[in-house]
Amino acid sequence: MDLAPFIRHIPDFPKPGVIFRDITPLLADAKVFDYAVDKMVEPFLDMKIQKVVAIEARGFILGTMAANKLKAGFVPIRKKGKLPFKTDSEECSLEYGSAIIEIHVDAFKEGEHVLLLDDVLATGGTMAATCRLVERQKAIIKGISFLCELDSLKGKDVLKYPVNSVLHF
Repeated sequence: MDLAPFIRHIPDFPKPGVIFRDITPLLADAKVFDYAVDKMVEPFLDMKIQKVVAIEARGFILGTMAANKLKAGFVPIRKKGKLPFKTDSEECSLEYGSAIIEIHVDAFKEGEHVLLLDDVLATGGTMAATCRLVERQKAIIKGISFLCELDSLKGKDVLKYPVNSVLHF
């Protein structure tokens, strides 16, 4: 199934010069949505994934479905100040700024097998910061999966784990 037609390209959002990859048309079609998540988790089916970690906000939509398919738990990565319990934080560079992301300090047991997931890989800054948060809790990152990768931004170059991207732009 060709998923590319289900990704809407929005020029100059959120600022001039950026082409935003809108996944809502893909999410609106149940069969396409299910197929996309299948493709995101397929390379990791035999890795005994125990937790899926996804980044706020679109990553949550994909991540909870991926966790369900893998029979794994789900761990949210949120913007600073949004998680209710004790957190660890990490600053990350974005395509157009910076942010601080957080994770609960008790998100993993040492040695748990983890899959990291998000909707789009751009510069890789947010995912690299997510890796650092997970590593500090001594979980084992088995891989990273994205629905879309923006190849020209070379975000994969800043990630030291196997990366699966379903679509490339």
